[in-house]
Amino acid sequence: QVQLVESGGGVVQVGGSLRLSCAASLLTFSNYRMAWFRRAPGKERELVAFISGSGTTTYYGGSVKGRFTISRDNDKNTVYLQMNSLKPEDSAVYSCAAGPPSYNQYLYWGQGTQVTVSS
Repeated sequence: QVQLVESGGGVVQVGGSLRLSCAASLLTFSNYRMAWFRRAPGKERELVAFISGSGTTTYYGGSVKGRFTISRDNDKNTVYLQMNSLKPEDSAVYSCAAGPPSYNQYLYWGQGTQVTVSS
């Protein structure tokens, strides 16, 4: 059974930082594209960032580019999201997801971790 487990969420003040982690049970972790999504109440799920299997290619949504950094450690089967200069509008449930290289969909999802940015 594939599992993705997020951690690192919490409450932080405006301008603060958090680092989210996602541990994956995937046997071929390095083959999977990994992504972070977020969902705030009343809003559509948003792609925050993704990273290719090798870590060579990254993508960021326009609202987080320059503030967030996605990275991965394939030896630890873990993907990270470093979040800096946090804003209240960053408050959401953040989920990680894994997608195979063969198509642009995500097969596996974590349970999510709450991030609250308090003013």
